[in-house]
Amino acid sequence: MKCTYWLLLSSGLLAAGPLLAQQVPAQPPAGSVPASAPSGPWTLQRAIDYALQNNLTVRGQQLTAELQNATLRQSRAALLPSANLSGTQAWNYGTSLDPLTNDFVSQTIRSNNFSANSQVTLFSGFQLRNTVKRNLLDSEASLLDIEKARNDLSLNVASAFLQLVLAEELVRANEIRVSSTRSQVERTQKLLRAGSIPESNLLDIQAQQASDELNVITAQNQRDLARLSLTQLLNLPTPTGFTIEVPQLADPDEEPLLSADPDGTYQTAQSLLPEIKAADLRVRSASRSLDIARGAYYPRLAFGAGIFTGFSSSRLARVFNGDSTDAVAVPVFQPGTGGQPVPSQYFLLQPKQAIPELLPSSFSSQLKDNLGKNLQFSLQIPIFNGLQARTSVQRAQINIQQQALRAEQTRLTVRQSIQQAYADAIAAQRRYLSARRQVEALTTAYRNAEIRFNNGLLNGTEFNIAKNNLTAAESTMIQAKYEFIFRRKVLDFYQGRPIAL
Repeated sequence: MKCTYWLLLSSGLLAAGPLLAQQVPAQPPAGSVPASAPSGPWTLQRAIDYALQNNLTVRGQQLTAELQNATLRQSRAALLPSANLSGTQAWNYGTSLDPLTNDFVSQTIRSNNFSANSQVTLFSGFQLRNTVKRNLLDSEASLLDIEKARNDLSLNVASAFLQLVLAEELVRANEIRVSSTRSQVERTQKLLRAGSIPESNLLDIQAQQASDELNVITAQNQRDLARLSLTQLLNLPTPTGFTIEVPQLADPDEEPLLSADPDGTYQTAQSLLPEIKAADLRVRSASRSLDIARGAYYPRLAFGAGIFTGFSSSRLARVFNGDSTDAVAVPVFQPGTGGQPVPSQYFLLQPKQAIPELLPSSFSSQLKDNLGKNLQFSLQIPIFNGLQARTSVQRAQINIQQQALRAEQTRLTVRQSIQQAYADAIAAQRRYLSARRQVEALTTAYRNAEIRFNNGLLNGTEFNIAKNNLTAAESTMIQAKYEFIFRRKVLDFYQGRPIAL
């Protein structure tokens, strides 16, 4: 009985194959769990919603998408002109070069430089525009990665939830068996006291009771492990007090036999699954990267404009400050004999003249006088750059092939997962139908063995064999039921239906 139970449980519901092999979210660190969690029995939908809000894998994927969106905004801003302001202040000591007059002076000079510059790229081989288009595709793909992470988490929560439901049902089934065995022990003791059966029958049924009680403990341990696994997916601080609302699930025999149509389901999944859409977007993004690499072959044309001014404490300005102290009388000449000018009796009084003086130029005057402006067109024509452009193009071409291969691999993985889910679902449904017929037959055999055992016509070993055979068949039937339910939910997911019980 112990070996049968462990084999059934180890073959378990969560052997989900390629679909979930590498999609289990990493468990969060203890310091990151929520401070409190909702109380009361949890339904599957409530568990999925809570996991989507608190699971660290999904939150990390959301941050990755935000980073990609920031990269997109930056590439769009690169299309705009750049504008910069700059200002400096310096002190030069001893013999130095005046930064504005370029004269060597031997004094302390304080200087200021102010400038404003702007530049815009007019043509760069369409690299800036293609960068925006590529980053837009990458941003859309990152949003689809979030959706994929949410889908993976939903499937994992559904699997863990059903595993816990299965464990709860196995616990109940084993507790019923223990109760039945205890009743059987009491009847056997009465028959032994009446002398109807030998003592060996009592010893055998007591040994069976001990085995059944051990199976209850084992089932409870497996239930606790299943509860722990589910609470970790939900990022709950502790599994203590966590309970689920066990849904009423139809048996597989209440549904028609599942017909295999993997191709139709795959065609539906291709248009719905975010991982396929993201893979296709990354192929297109790789094509844009090739366009960016090819842009390095083209010339680059840019336009810039700037304005400059400055101040130097050593700069002097000619300033007319003050008048002469004496007026000057200038004689008036008149024509004399022979045409030679001779002084007349008249004089002209020349007014006082302003005296020029060199004084330090003021800060505001220098800012206005030193103002300079410039306009500039720059053209760069690539001729030879160590084959960097050609190598970048070749690498971009290889990247396209890699992304196309990844997209094809994604499609292949989805197709194989659907085929495997169909095969597992049909096998589980058939196994359940066969196990149910086996349980019906073994139930009749067990009842007959019980009657014979109570009448002393069957020894305890043969009775325990009949009981264990029935127990193994019931466990197989329960296992097949929940495996079929999970596989069916996987197929519903691929067909675009919500995950619900």
